[in-house]
Amino acid sequence: MERLLLSGGRVVDPATGLDAPMDILIADGRIESILPARNASSADKPPRGTRVLDLTGKIVTPGLVDMHVHLRDPGQEHKEIIETGTRAAAAGGFTSVACMPNTDPPNDGLALTEYIVGEARRTGVVNVFPIGCVSKGSRGEDLAEIGDMVRGGIVAVSDDGHPVGSSRLMRQALEYTTMFDIPVIDHCEDRSLSAGGVMNEGHVSTVLGLQGIPAAAEEISVDRNIALARLTGGRLHLAHLSTRGSVERVRAAKRDGVPITCEVTPHHLVLTDEAVRESGYDSNTKMNPPLRSEDDRQAVLAAVADGTIDAIASDHAPHHVDEKMREFDAAPFGIIGLETVVPLMMDRLVRAGVIDMQRLVTLLAWNPARILRIDRGCLKQGATADVTVIDPDLERTVDVGRFHSRSRNCPFDGWSLRGWPVTTIVGGCIVHELNAASPR
Repeated sequence: MERLLLSGGRVVDPATGLDAPMDILIADGRIESILPARNASSADKPPRGTRVLDLTGKIVTPGLVDMHVHLRDPGQEHKEIIETGTRAAAAGGFTSVACMPNTDPPNDGLALTEYIVGEARRTGVVNVFPIGCVSKGSRGEDLAEIGDMVRGGIVAVSDDGHPVGSSRLMRQALEYTTMFDIPVIDHCEDRSLSAGGVMNEGHVSTVLGLQGIPAAAEEISVDRNIALARLTGGRLHLAHLSTRGSVERVRAAKRDGVPITCEVTPHHLVLTDEAVRESGYDSNTKMNPPLRSEDDRQAVLAAVADGTIDAIASDHAPHHVDEKMREFDAAPFGIIGLETVVPLMMDRLVRAGVIDMQRLVTLLAWNPARILRIDRGCLKQGATADVTVIDPDLERTVDVGRFHSRSRNCPFDGWSLRGWPVTTIVGGCIVHELNAASPR
């Protein structure tokens, strides 16, 4: 394993408070030292055999962590496999991903957990942390074998793809997981309200003649989950929140000391339901929760800025082109996102002054690692050398034809964005370089 010297980059690490030009020396897969950047005329030389990367003008962050990814493996390999999903992650600047259990069959036991861990070690290029099902078969009836899956390596439980509809089962999950100190991640949706809906309920859905999903379908579920977290003391994490009412409820719950965290997606931060109309019913604007109103978007942006939101996650949801190339009503929900998170957030949030780099790195690295209790998300001496390098001035056009993912269901194709990841390092090894020969 080669030694690396990351020289002169602006190191941004909220966990340690760093925000300054630094030199990071990496050896044997770990960070050997972090020191103030040396003057170019310094007589000090890096250790013999060290590869030096001049990162002047670049931003160096802890390896980014995406805590909500669908890798589709096993059972849906026509959409994605662990190898292609992790290569997409590396291209997007992510050194770790947590994969949801709605595979086929669902990851509800030790055997499937061990398969994912083993396949990730064999073919993956970034760290993969499995998430197990809350319920057997993700059917919402009986608890899955959570203890066995924890021993196998899961870092959370979720029936994502389905909400945990039963309040009794959700209570049991929150109580049981306190023994393992893992979060219960819930997709908040009251399906008796959302059934048949394909986009946000409002003016645009009425004009387009599409059945809507009301904000209340999410907010009622958020209310229930907060009440159960308050009752049990279990660690609750709410996935992909999308409405003003949801973030207001979470903000109030946090003030009351409820053990709750939450995430949002880039697409809910930069798009609204108007995208469905403007795109001409493009099914790449169909996701669940749906793209909401501009008022909702502004409320979620404010929650990102004020600390109510804990993490930004891609909700990377690959679908084969034949599945998405159907009429809007019939197409599946979901878009891919691993390869566009960083430039979208750099261009539309950081450059726009909504948040600064410290806050972005908190949302994309430190907080996801803290929520999942994984030893990642910070840069310090002795830590595993997972590092992301971002060029804040690099402007490129999103081209889905060059993505590493097997799928192409992305609404941002053709967007010009500034601020791209250029180097991704996992365990001291460079797993992606933007200028290297690659499909990008």
